Amino acid sequence: MTVAVSPASARIEQLRSLLLRGRALIFDVDGTLAETEELHRQAFNEAFARAGMDWHWGRTVYKDLLRVAGGKERIRAFDQGRKSARPLLDGDIADLHRIKTGCFADLLAKQGCPLRPGVHALISVAMARGQRLAIATTTSRENIDALLSAALGRNWSDIFDDVVAGDEVPRKKPAPDVYLEALSRLRLSGSDCLAIEDSANGLIAALHAEIPVLITRSLYFQDDDFTEALLVLDDLTELPEIYSA
Repeated sequence: MTVAVSPASARIEQLRSLLLRGRALIFDVDGTLAETEELHRQAFNEAFARAGMDWHWGRTVYKDLLRVAGGKERIRAFDQGRKSARPLLDGDIADLHRIKTGCFADLLAKQGCPLRPGVHALISVAMARGQRLAIATTTSRENIDALLSAALGRNWSDIFDDVVAGDEVPRKKPAPDVYLEALSRLRLSGSDCLAIEDSANGLIAALHAEIPVLITRSLYFQDDDFTEALLVLDDLTELPEIYSA
């Protein structure tokens, strides 16, 4: 007698296989490794104040802006939506974003931002198994370094085989460019890897690079459509059950 396997069970089995035998785990950063988006929002508002601007992004506005990948791109999108004032020039946006990056680093130093539950454990298990680790993110190298230096120490980059930041590729998520570049540097195919994401943009980007995706829900993307993910978890502390099930 043939026993039917449910789609959910099949996905869990595929995830378990990738966790146990996959060659690399590729992490997003903001919302995935750490809940950084509130600090980013605060940093944007502080940058606007320092620049003498009357802009202020509340949580609702910022949630909408997060559909636009990249900090400079969000500034431009918001500016274009105002319509009444002289549009910001590229140089203005770049300067404003540099101020914001400094504000973000200052906030991290003052407030801290720990890695999300289960992240440390997953990294440790993967390293013990000889799996490779990489980062594919829309955020900047400066932001990655500020976050991970505080969370993992100054030598955090020794943990990861490669890091691909948003400004290093032509297009940001949901385009697959950061993931394609990560695969190229790792010299692996998408099926050898597992992407760990928190947003629909990240899910789409990884899938277009033919990488299966594990979603860990984050503050600002709870309601995204994650239908195509292998599995959706509240956080990575749930993974031991999948290992042992």
